[in-house]
Amino acid sequence: MESFHRSSQQFVVVVPAAGIGKRMMANCPKQYLTINGETILSLTVNRLLSHPQVDKVILSLSKADSHFANIALIQNKNVITVDGGKERVDSVLNGLQSVDSTKYPWVLVHDAARPCVTHDDIDALIDECLLHNSGGLLAAPVRDTMKRGKQVGELSQVRNTVEREQLWHALTPQLYKTDELILAINKAQQDGVDITDESSAIEHANFSSLLVFGSSENIKITRPDDLALAEFFLEKQSLNKRENKCV
Repeated sequence: MESFHRSSQQFVVVVPAAGIGKRMMANCPKQYLTINGETILSLTVNRLLSHPQVDKVILSLSKADSHFANIALIQNKNVITVDGGKERVDSVLNGLQSVDSTKYPWVLVHDAARPCVTHDDIDALIDECLLHNSGGLLAAPVRDTMKRGKQVGELSQVRNTVEREQLWHALTPQLYKTDELILAINKAQQDGVDITDESSAIEHANFSSLLVFGSSENIKITRPDDLALAEFFLEKQSLNKRENKCV
């Protein structure tokens, strides 16, 4: 089993941020919407960089992005930007190709619209993956009854109930060996496989992938109602941090 020293291991995080977030029905990409005066992208990146084991963040931005130049992240020397791609997987691959795998043999990938991820969850993901020498992802067990639907004309109807045992919601960050993830994405694209997250590429390449329990507060801001929920979680986390601070 591969030995490691968590206190000294450093990581780079690839953050795909080239999407336009159509479901938010906003006049700008969702990562540039604000919570308490700060963009979602800034909240996410600053949360990542405040973790002691995160060295740099690589942002994959749209070539047509006209917003990034107006936020403070552009001045941060630990934030590197690369061109994004047509799909999320293309943006991730562009970011990965700028990673020095000798210096950073493991790489994290995190959604730009997940500003509520906690340091405790990042710690747990790093610990489990390095301890077992296997990539993995944060995930939350499915709690609700799951239904598979079918389309009947303009109506969505229930086809059947899906057994929820062993079903998990995939979250981010996801952590994999840099070279393995690049290989897995390239293989999936060559095989014409639809890649919705990094673990789906890893699965297709038959590499192992751990499920590491993550907080349900680590939501992805996708729809307008999610903004208020994210604001609530961020305030709750800030309050808990203040209350736990030693004097």
